[in-house]
Amino acid sequence: MSETYTKLDIITRPDKFEELKNALVDIGVEGMSVSNVMGSGTQKGMTTKYRGTDYTAQLLPKIKVEVVIATTPVQDVVDKVYEVCRTGNIGDGKIFVYPVENIYRIRTGESGAAAITNKE
Repeated sequence: MSETYTKLDIITRPDKFEELKNALVDIGVEGMSVSNVMGSGTQKGMTTKYRGTDYTAQLLPKIKVEVVIATTPVQDVVDKVYEVCRTGNIGDGKIFVYPVENIYRIRTGESGAAAITNKE
């Protein structure tokens, strides 16, 4: 197998999801998995009032978008995420990039790029 595949985990603000999803589809990302997650990083939570008392939420709601790409250049995806999700404020999120050894479509047994492209 000489092809290379890459997985990107994009963790960002929930209110950016629809715009991000549409932007990724526009540049050729054909599939994604999405999860609601909680997390903290530099932002370290936030303090709000609850029933008149200060309350510090240590973990903040985020959205995690997982994509595996075979033909779309990784830098194109990263640039698009920056364009859509960057506000310049703490809490914009992170992008994690991983190599993927192979991909298999369970239904058909296809592997490699054919397993993540929509031919139907």
